[in-house]
Amino acid sequence: MLRIDKLSKRYRDYQLFQELSYSFSPGCFALCEEDSTGKSSLLRIIAGVIAPDGGDVWIDGHSLRRTPQLAKARVAYVPDNCMEFPTQTGIGMLQQVAAEKNTVLDDSVLDLAYRLGLEPHLEKRFEQMSTGTRRKVYLTAAALGDPAVIIADGPSSGLDTPARAALAEQFKTWAKTRVVLFASHDYELVQACEAQSVDLAGTITSARP
Repeated sequence: MLRIDKLSKRYRDYQLFQELSYSFSPGCFALCEEDSTGKSSLLRIIAGVIAPDGGDVWIDGHSLRRTPQLAKARVAYVPDNCMEFPTQTGIGMLQQVAAEKNTVLDDSVLDLAYRLGLEPHLEKRFEQMSTGTRRKVYLTAAALGDPAVIIADGPSSGLDTPARAALAEQFKTWAKTRVVLFASHDYELVQACEAQSVDLAGTITSARP
């Protein structure tokens, strides 16, 4: 469902990773290494936000390099910075993403918004929201369009306790049929959603107790 094929990325003289390869089946996976190991860059490459120096990403059978539109259509991305559109409202963003993915903002998506505690804030502009509330909008948007791969950078950052619990349950639900790949230092979240820990050296270990 997600395949990373010999990815390489360098910033100036610093090599983040070189010829990195993974194959992911449906499940929940967490990048938990210390900072400056290229986690965010890797997620941004998979989401099609930045280009690698070499290699390719295959998403649900589509090459990100050869058929980027088809590949990106199968990905949902929750960035670390959720303040890209400060004057847009939460409900406005959800409606926009639904239109872009040729789907509707149905009750199942709104149910996730409510479980995350987002209901009182949907009419607010992003500039009026807390960091955690902005992240909740992006997490809700990830449910739109039935993506095969869900990418999230620091998904629990700024979330309150009930929202973190709801997020862990949602990740477990998604992981039954999709790939959920996220970067986080929140080990409680990693355990709660029964994620496998991935490091950029090529090791995958189970986080299940």
